[in-house]
Amino acid sequence: MTKSHAASIDYALPKDRAHKSNAVRRASLAGGVGSFVEWYDYGIYGLLVSSLVLVFSASDMSLTDSGLMLTYLGFTVSFVVRPFGGIICGYLGDKMGRQKLLAVLLLMISLATAAIGLLPGFATLGWMAPVLLILLRIVQGFSAGGEVSGAGSFVAEYAEDHRRAVVMSPLVMGSFIALLFGSLLITVLMSVLGTEAMNSWGWRIPFLLAIPMALVGVYIRTRIEDTPHFQLVKSSQRVVRNPIREVLTSRRHLKAIALAITLPAVNGPGYYILFVYMPTYLNKVMHFSQIQSLMVTASGLVTIVAAIPLMAWLSDRLGRRPLLIASALMMGVLAWPCFWLLTLGMMPLACMAAILLALAFAGHAGVIQTTLAEMFPTNVRYSAYSIGFNLSTVIFGGSAPLLMTWLIGLTGIAAIPSYMVMLTAGITLISAFVLKETVGKPLRDE
Repeated sequence: MTKSHAASIDYALPKDRAHKSNAVRRASLAGGVGSFVEWYDYGIYGLLVSSLVLVFSASDMSLTDSGLMLTYLGFTVSFVVRPFGGIICGYLGDKMGRQKLLAVLLLMISLATAAIGLLPGFATLGWMAPVLLILLRIVQGFSAGGEVSGAGSFVAEYAEDHRRAVVMSPLVMGSFIALLFGSLLITVLMSVLGTEAMNSWGWRIPFLLAIPMALVGVYIRTRIEDTPHFQLVKSSQRVVRNPIREVLTSRRHLKAIALAITLPAVNGPGYYILFVYMPTYLNKVMHFSQIQSLMVTASGLVTIVAAIPLMAWLSDRLGRRPLLIASALMMGVLAWPCFWLLTLGMMPLACMAAILLALAFAGHAGVIQTTLAEMFPTNVRYSAYSIGFNLSTVIFGGSAPLLMTWLIGLTGIAAIPSYMVMLTAGITLISAFVLKETVGKPLRDE
């Protein structure tokens, strides 16, 4: 064990173990609640895209593929700016600390989300309406670019070495619980208000709920100190002068970033195709009703939320690599058969397909953020983690809904999303074999 490892462990373990355990629990809670708010704000756009097409597209194109493509452009551009958000936030986070920055990011995305809920449609503003929608999605994308790696670094730097994945599991679960809550909320609103009222004004309600959620999230995030590891780096004057330059000029860090791009390859399609794009895919391509589409997605979300803590527990005992390898294999094998089940148009089979894919993906989702946090030292963790993961998301996940919509319209092949899942599962599988096992090892500080 290196001197820096020993120092970080001594610093991170207060004499009062009860106090330390309470601090770890509060950090885990702050990560989970913050993740829920952030990804609720980010995810409801995908869940409500059918309504947004009608509101923000010209009437003669709103029901066509062009209208859907226009709306998904707002989805895609939010991913294009994610690396920029990650780079800027990573720089600030490694220079100034994680805690305050994460509270600001949460407030930023929530205000942008509420603004979408107040935005007049095409009938009022003309083409300015979709332009403003896209601008607000850019703000959301910037915030999301700094959120995942920042929150992952924050919780990882509080967690004990032997149970880091378990401590980080609420952070991961928060994003899926947010989508589940959004799916159920929208289902209830559609049932109570009806499709016409939902498309007219009811779609605004989920966006406006961002305000009270943000108040809770920001309050929790500001009630906990910055991480012990970052405080140690700061107190010992080992904060890097320019973390971005440090990361991009170090061969060791560049190799780790390259792996951080390919290792989460299946994470993009796993999250954005299986859960965010799925309601629209089922509704527009498979001709399920909107409520049926959301309920199928909800069945998958319930499954993955339940499975993530188990997968995290297993990875803390068996290692990160076995879970990542097994998940990639299962995703590659199950993708085509499960999407074929969706083409049969039967609710029970569609739910079964969603559940199987969720179980396969849970092994990856429950482990990947912990693995990425463990790959980098504290003094550049936020920056390097942000660059790798955000580039991976842009390359393999951000354009997925737009690309899937275009390819299905071009070819008429409904199973195209399964090919994307299989391709990225293969990339993740190869990368997992290259990965050096990190389970149980102390976090490096420099």
